[in-house]
Amino acid sequence: MAALMLQGTGSDVGKSVLVAGLCRLFANRGLTVMPFKPQNMSNNAAVTSDGGEIGRAQAVQALAARVPLHSDMNPVLIKPQSDRTSQIVIQGQMQGTRSAGGYQAEKARWLEAVLDSYQRLAAQADLVLIEGAGSPAEINLRRGDIANMGFARAADVPVVLVGDIDRGGVIAAIAGTRAVLDSDDAAMIHGFIINRFRGDPALFEDGYLMTEQLSGWRGLGVVPWIDAAQRLPAEDAVVLDRQAVSGGSIVIAVPMLSRIANFDDFDALAAEPEVRLVMVPPGEPLPAEARLVILPGTKATIADLAFLRAQGWDIDLAGHIRRGGQVLGICGGYQMLGTQIADPDGIEGPPGEVEGLGYLPVTTCLAPHKRLAEATGVSLAEGAAFRGYEIHCGITGRTAPPLLRLHDGRTDGAVSACGRIAGCYVHGLFDHPAQRAVWLERLGAGSDAVDHAVRVDEALDELAEALERHLDIAALARVAGLT
Repeated sequence: MAALMLQGTGSDVGKSVLVAGLCRLFANRGLTVMPFKPQNMSNNAAVTSDGGEIGRAQAVQALAARVPLHSDMNPVLIKPQSDRTSQIVIQGQMQGTRSAGGYQAEKARWLEAVLDSYQRLAAQADLVLIEGAGSPAEINLRRGDIANMGFARAADVPVVLVGDIDRGGVIAAIAGTRAVLDSDDAAMIHGFIINRFRGDPALFEDGYLMTEQLSGWRGLGVVPWIDAAQRLPAEDAVVLDRQAVSGGSIVIAVPMLSRIANFDDFDALAAEPEVRLVMVPPGEPLPAEARLVILPGTKATIADLAFLRAQGWDIDLAGHIRRGGQVLGICGGYQMLGTQIADPDGIEGPPGEVEGLGYLPVTTCLAPHKRLAEATGVSLAEGAAFRGYEIHCGITGRTAPPLLRLHDGRTDGAVSACGRIAGCYVHGLFDHPAQRAVWLERLGAGSDAVDHAVRVDEALDELAEALERHLDIAALARVAGLT
């Protein structure tokens, strides 16, 4: 078994995408590859084959490696619920909530679970490709670390450092990381990768050599800005702040809730030629020209319902409905459309209950048990197929007709009497071309009829081909221990 860990000079330097591309590259060479991230912080999660949940990036990496998703691929998942508290998921299962200080105090004891998951994966693989979190240069967090050098040292895994030249200062970022690491941690790093280069790489030749000289590490390649990477699901909500709207004429609006979750639900819509998907930031009104408003999933339904009202989006939504617009709520957004949300056990915060928006005759009671399940079936009105997954804490009762029928015989969601307002718990609803076409037909738009899973798979192949051209793959293989 061989292993390689990519750590970064900071967050959002492209580690997730590079690991995904390398997973596909080595899988294409006939190796059994397993992705792994010891600790992840994200509200974008995926349901695994063993009934757990992992970060969305590891799910994409597993797809790239062509292996089933498993909770061992991301044994510690932190899902922020507020600025100070997070839900903690260990080896796929929720373990309650912790404050930031409480998590720091406890994380060292989770190293055993991390190593246990890693060793199980390693026993099944020719190569394990590991993604760090944040940066090893955050030396104030080094004590008890399980995400970067703490894991690399404990598992004796070689490291390659990734720097993002697009954000500027990449030479200082790499050389500065070397300067602040202690000698034992620095010895784990065997080279660096420059990521997201725009323009002629010959213009950076001097900078590349200077980076090698200042850091003492070998350069392993300069990766250009790769358009295919933009077609992969994003893990962090930070990308939404700079996401450009697509250029079609049919406007679909999604308000960016403060704890928005699983926002890759909308990637397939954004790729449609006739759709202009607008992610509406806080402080901006919902666009009056929107044909459909989608209330997205959220990690904190009650808090984000208050956030929605604070932005005035409830007023905008009422106007949208009066004008004949359509509304869909997904997961937490579905709960918000109901008449009441109760949290008697304090799952999301202080126990209590609040009035919902009142557009669907449903009530929700948040509960400690989280439902994690793949979901396939058809929409009841048109019989259009869908595939997706459920990941929620909450039991919703309804007196309205359901929206979906699942293949196990259950029904899900609700539809208003007028038929223009609906909600459901299924994430990934628009990925199947048949289901997406039905929704777009209601809005007066056609569909490209492309299966979103195929689009993602093609992007992974393009990414792997680009890495083959721009990285020293032979050197990376040697560092990983591949013979």
